[in-house]
Amino acid sequence: MAGRDDIDFGTVKISKLFKQIFIPTLLGMASWSLITVADGVFVGQGVGSHGIAAINICYPIFLVFGGFALMMGMGASVVAAIHMSQKNVKAARINITQAVWFSMAIVAVAMAVIYAMPERISLLLGASPSLLQPVIEYMVYLLPSAPFMVCAMIGLFAIRLDGSPKYAMWCNVVPAMMNMLLDWIFIFPLDMGIKGAAIASSLSSIVGGVLAFIYMGSFAKELKLYRLKATAKSIALSLRNIGYQCKVGFPAMLGDVTMAMLMFVGNRAFMEHAGNDGVGAFGVACYYLPFMFMFGNAVAESAQPIVSYNYGAGHAARVNATLAISCRTAVVGALLSVVAFTMFAQELVNMFIGTADPAAIIAINGFPYFAMGFVFFVLNLVAIGFLQSIERVAPAMMFALLRGVLFMVPCFVLLPELMGIRGIWLAMPLTEAATFLLVVLYMLINRKRLF
Repeated sequence: MAGRDDIDFGTVKISKLFKQIFIPTLLGMASWSLITVADGVFVGQGVGSHGIAAINICYPIFLVFGGFALMMGMGASVVAAIHMSQKNVKAARINITQAVWFSMAIVAVAMAVIYAMPERISLLLGASPSLLQPVIEYMVYLLPSAPFMVCAMIGLFAIRLDGSPKYAMWCNVVPAMMNMLLDWIFIFPLDMGIKGAAIASSLSSIVGGVLAFIYMGSFAKELKLYRLKATAKSIALSLRNIGYQCKVGFPAMLGDVTMAMLMFVGNRAFMEHAGNDGVGAFGVACYYLPFMFMFGNAVAESAQPIVSYNYGAGHAARVNATLAISCRTAVVGALLSVVAFTMFAQELVNMFIGTADPAAIIAINGFPYFAMGFVFFVLNLVAIGFLQSIERVAPAMMFALLRGVLFMVPCFVLLPELMGIRGIWLAMPLTEAATFLLVVLYMLINRKRLF
């Protein structure tokens, strides 16, 4: 299957194929992460650490939206790749189209609920009385971009599978560049504060969604949007397909839910032990963590079409080779991040808030502890993505739940009682390390039964 970038998932050497997809995917996702980081830098310098804390409190909602889009995108892409390996392009197009329209409908309903009670939701997320108004303001102005964000995230899976990873990259790069420009304009010359940051991110996300939709509607070689029928039989088949896509992609959603849960329980732990300054410090760390999350997803999502296509075609050796190069890439990238967080903690924090801010001291002291979990964090994302790509949904879901809830919540509850603030910083590393140990045991025990 040759795409616009002459990608053939079934015959090209794995190392060359992975590089061909990974580099533009990584650049695109890194650019998308800049949307979040740019908000933090401009808000931190223009509003202060309390502005960062407000964004950090309401952001789990948007991580849940992103997780839902990842679930639908990963599920549809795995199913579509297997169909394409079996030369059934029509079925692949139908699966992608169903994922897009279903996801946008669900997000629209969720938006209506949030707009109906923004104050109550903000309080449930952990907003203190002094942060309530900025949390509501940021959430309300960013929310209109949610359907476009979902369309973009699902579209990126389809665009890469269609053989155009470079176009997928630009779907991220263009919004990122636009966001940084608008952030500066809205926060400084126009003095719009946290509302300006939300509007900048919202407009940028809308542009990314439109770019993805244009490709799928007009430029795709094989995975164009398909006109779905409105008959009872067609709707029943669509619901069945969507159900299976959700099943395959659900562990990917748990990845974003893990990020949301990490921010939620971390915010509450820091609020209890260090007040608003602690939440502000944790907020700075959470602006950097999406880079690790995006890096892990870039590795997993670059491997996914290769793995799923060759799994569908029965090429076990190519599947195993893709897993090996994915793990090597994950370790190298994560170790570089550990070095940066350990050696340059002060410089990284000062990009957001000055050293005189009490939140900065908490963050600088905590960054090295937080970085201990990066290697395990990324390898867990790669392993879960691999299991999804070969339709091993149950173990993928189990590991996603372990790192997202079953290990994480007890760590955030117990470690602060034993170790104070340092224990909060170590909760994520311990969670990821424990999960990775079980992943390795599972892979060793089942290495001959994965196909």
